[in-house]
Formats: sequence, structure tokens, C-alpha cells
Amino acid sequence: MAILNLILGSSSKKIKQFKSRDAIVLDVRSKTEYESGAIHGAKHIPLTELKTQINTIREFKRPVITCCTKGVRSANAASILRSYDIEAINGGGWTRLNKKLELQDS
Repeated sequence: MAILNLILGSSSKKIKQFKSRDAIVLDVRSKTEYESGAIHGAKHIPLTELKTQINTIREFKRPVITCCTKGVRSANAASILRSYDIEAINGGGWTRLNKKLELQDS
């Protein structure tokens, strides 16, 4: 199961639970990738800058759903956030996560 979460992101049920608690979506792709398309309302902090932005993320005072292109960087980001005692899950690839979020909103 952990391998699937790494590749595909967390289950729709887990994402729904996080969203019901006003979770933020954190996109950890590069600036160029993010500017080419992203989830509406997502915060953008590239994975390479994540550790320097921990205090900013803590200030959100909300759980975090990470996303990237395919799910590998977002899995790494969620792991880093959890190591700093920030509640986080891997949302996986941003297009797949966006579809999960849209289904939950409809």
C-alpha cells in the first residue's frame, strides 16, 4: 500500500477527510511546471525550497495535501512535512488530485 501511495497519492477517502478539515493543497513542482497549470487555490512552494518555508507552512495552521507531477516529489514533501510535525498526506500527481477534488465538490 505504501508503494501505491507513493506513486498514486492518497486515497480519495483520505483526501476527502483532509479537505473536510480545510486542508491546503501544496504544489511542490518547479515554478515553470506550476505556471503551466495547477489546481485552483493551491499554494506553491517548490520541493527544493520546502525546508526553508516550514514556518510559512506552519502559519497556515491547516493540514496539507501535497502534489507534484506524478507523486514522487509530493510523497517526499509529505514525508518532510511530517518530520516537522505538520500533518500532511501525498495527494499524488496534480491532475489526478484535481479530478479527485472536483468529484468531491460535485
